[in-house]
Amino acid sequence: MHSEVKTILEKVSQGDLSVDEALLQLKLAPYEDIGFAKVDLHRKVRQGMAEVIYGAGKTPEQMTKILDVMIAAGQNRVLITRLSKEAYLEISKTHPLTYYEEAKIGFTGEIPQPDGIGKIVVATGGTSDLPVAEEAALTAEVFGNEVVRLYDVGVAGLHRLLDKKEEIMSASVIIAIAGMEGALASVVGGLADCPVIAVPTSVGYGAAFEGLSALLSMLNSCASGVSVVNIDNGFGAGYLASMINHMEAKK
Repeated sequence: MHSEVKTILEKVSQGDLSVDEALLQLKLAPYEDIGFAKVDLHRKVRQGMAEVIYGAGKTPEQMTKILDVMIAAGQNRVLITRLSKEAYLEISKTHPLTYYEEAKIGFTGEIPQPDGIGKIVVATGGTSDLPVAEEAALTAEVFGNEVVRLYDVGVAGLHRLLDKKEEIMSASVIIAIAGMEGALASVVGGLADCPVIAVPTSVGYGAAFEGLSALLSMLNSCASGVSVVNIDNGFGAGYLASMINHMEAKK
């Protein structure tokens, strides 16, 4: 992935940025302490992706103050996850946000043009998995990825998934999202030639134990190349998929 530091150094090499200007950018305070939060302003420099605000448990006032700091530091695209509609309405009075209620995601700025090495496929077992799937898909899009959505292709009707073999085989990363017994990840893992990120969801009847059954099934997958994130963690899957989709050879 092209880190912010590499971009700065390339601009210096090309004469688009002076040494002093580059030094100033690198010397900016790594974080700002605002009392209730220490806002990480160097995360994009270190990792290529800016800090993300986790909205659950934070007041609209707290999130607004964090946004103030991040935007003042030049971060024109800030992602907020697990953002309630009520909090979104309060924050948007001072900071215009694009908001997706189903995914509970809001962000400042625009979705960028994709610059990943390929496509990220987001597949779900059923329609009930859509909130988690949209959290994953939108996270990936905000971080500059082309996303293909394959929804309601679970193993109860396997032909629906097999009809999408072309999309599966052309992906650079696949996010497989399912509740109940979580079998979708193993099936996709047995078909695909790319990394598969499995996301168990809390969808299911009593013995699904709010996603624990799907989590254990995915952890015990016999398909190689399947990794697993936490229950309902669409954001984590989308973020990881973006990192994979932006990998480059390190010499």
